[in-house]
Amino acid sequence: MEIKAAGVGFCCADVYEKLGCFYPTGNGVDWGIHLSRMGIDVSIVSVVGTDSYGERMKQELEKEKINVAHLRTEPGDTCKMMMDLKNGTDRVHLEEIEGVMESYQLTAEEIEFVKSNDYMHTDLFGRVLEHLEEFHRAGVKIVMDFSIFSQDPEYNCERLFPYVDYVFFSCDNTEEEPLIAWIKKIHSYGPKIVTATRGEKGSISYDGEKVYRFGIFPANVVNTVGAGDSYIAGFTYGIMTGRDLPACMEMGARLSSEVITRFEPY
Repeated sequence: MEIKAAGVGFCCADVYEKLGCFYPTGNGVDWGIHLSRMGIDVSIVSVVGTDSYGERMKQELEKEKINVAHLRTEPGDTCKMMMDLKNGTDRVHLEEIEGVMESYQLTAEEIEFVKSNDYMHTDLFGRVLEHLEEFHRAGVKIVMDFSIFSQDPEYNCERLFPYVDYVFFSCDNTEEEPLIAWIKKIHSYGPKIVTATRGEKGSISYDGEKVYRFGIFPANVVNTVGAGDSYIAGFTYGIMTGRDLPACMEMGARLSSEVITRFEPY
């Protein structure tokens, strides 16, 4: 059976004006590009503007064999992250132009389309959180990246955990004992698997029965942008193809180690 997946919510263009290049990105977009390259049927459900970047975003995603039929175009600017390089390698965020993402809301038709997928990915910033329960009840397996905000009271993530199947968050500096306690607490809300990525310390996952740890594959680091998204993509592909949890962690770590060796985010 063919697996269908959707990256839902936030998307933007990372624009390097001095270099004359840009990349379609956003956590779900990066995730989707990796999965599409691995043969998964991927759609992006989001919005772009009527500026030049909107059409170029669609063209680049179509080159990656991603369905953009639900990547809506609305009047205004495509969401953009204006980027620069410091010392030739360090990436600097100059300005965010939120554009049409500022007022983005899913339509009824888009909601029904998301429900037709086997898996979906979203994050805290895609303006789709109010629909998670509905998607979850429809049987969509929800992959969600909470970034560094899983314990931030501003986001009240504990209201979301019951509707997420695969929780991912990052925490480079947290000691292992309190980290595992937090992972187990998240799991108690209902997710199938909770995974914390820890940068050079690797990752920790918990499935309700056992805590698993996996390290990293050493690599010549060129760029850490996209490392987390690629880990989640590799891990998700493992889930989709019936791998056990340690194998999923290994697939995530391996893909992440490949991405950080090149300039592109995927």
